[in-house]
Amino acid sequence: MLVDDLEQGLAIVNAYAAEHLEIQTVDAEQWAARVINAGAIFIGPWAPVSLGDYCAGSNHVLPTAGCACHSSGLSVRAFLKSVHVVNYSRDALTEVADHVTTLAEAEDLPGHAAAVRVRFGNEGGRR
Repeated sequence: MLVDDLEQGLAIVNAYAAEHLEIQTVDAEQWAARVINAGAIFIGPWAPVSLGDYCAGSNHVLPTAGCACHSSGLSVRAFLKSVHVVNYSRDALTEVADHVTTLAEAEDLPGHAAAVRVRFGNEGGRR
């Protein structure tokens, strides 16, 4: 693609979300720091894609077909399981209760809204 300037090029790079991206320009490191969607970025004339695939240590299993906009290269993190723990106080739930019930109702999940409301009994408001 031909672009008018590097800012436009950066916008296209982030929209395209390439598996491999080589940056060959002045201040390439600064431009690379602004890329948010790429599987792997290779900076300057001495960092070809094949270096990353076979020697430099970057992953060879990278997101293809634009998936770099929501996925990363394969890593040990892909094999780890996490558990989310949520702990709110009464005051904290009070602050967000209307937001939670509104979203639950918008998603047609009345039980989710009721799970908030029941905690407050008949204390008025939408809660």
